[in-house]
Amino acid sequence: MDFRVVHIEETDSTNRWLKHRDGSFVRSDAVDLTKEPSLCYVVVADYQTAGKGCGTNSWESERGKNLTFSMLIHPDGMPANHQFRITEIISVALCEVLQPYIYNKVEIKWPNDIYVGDKKICGILIENRLQGQAIKDCIIGIGLNVNQAVFRSDAPNPVSLCQLLGHEVDRAQLLKAFLQQVDEAWQRETVGADYRDRLYRREGWHTFGDAQGRFEARLTGVSEDGHLLLEDRQGRLRTYAFKEVQFNR
Repeated sequence: MDFRVVHIEETDSTNRWLKHRDGSFVRSDAVDLTKEPSLCYVVVADYQTAGKGCGTNSWESERGKNLTFSMLIHPDGMPANHQFRITEIISVALCEVLQPYIYNKVEIKWPNDIYVGDKKICGILIENRLQGQAIKDCIIGIGLNVNQAVFRSDAPNPVSLCQLLGHEVDRAQLLKAFLQQVDEAWQRETVGADYRDRLYRREGWHTFGDAQGRFEARLTGVSEDGHLLLEDRQGRLRTYAFKEVQFNR
């Protein structure tokens, strides 16, 4: 992929920065993305005033300390029913670029949170625009905790590379390495298997919760369309879409 990186000091949300008010994935001022529509843009902000997580969640990030950025990519007519592959690619690329820094295994908490142990180091928000039955454009928002030493929000379990390592990390080098990893993972036929191999709580029995209450189950996999597959203690297969099940401690 041909990435063009744009640095900005501050915005409310890098995902929103990439989207025009009419809903199309272009930006009419500062950078005109329509002039080179085949390029993949990466917009990096030193600070986001309203960084978005999934749903109504926000993302805490100290100014100039972390990597808060969004990518605009063009999946070349990827079928809409294959869109979970984008989640797999980005999640695996993040794990693989972080793993050399960290002794413990970097894992993916389904569908797309990046964990070290029981702590969250990175979140991903993906928004697709469809054209017919294919994905025309995709905006991928990423918040990666890099050099923040103290978290003050009520988020239950954040962690940063700096906290894990005891020293700061060059954010520009980390971003460059990640973009290279995305390009490699995009071409890899085994990325789905790599995603499943890095799933958080992949082994053993764990407590989950759904609309009917808490239960014990083991994770058996993720379907091609991104549903979580669990087997409970009674041997029943349970299938969940995003937000239909919680990981309990």
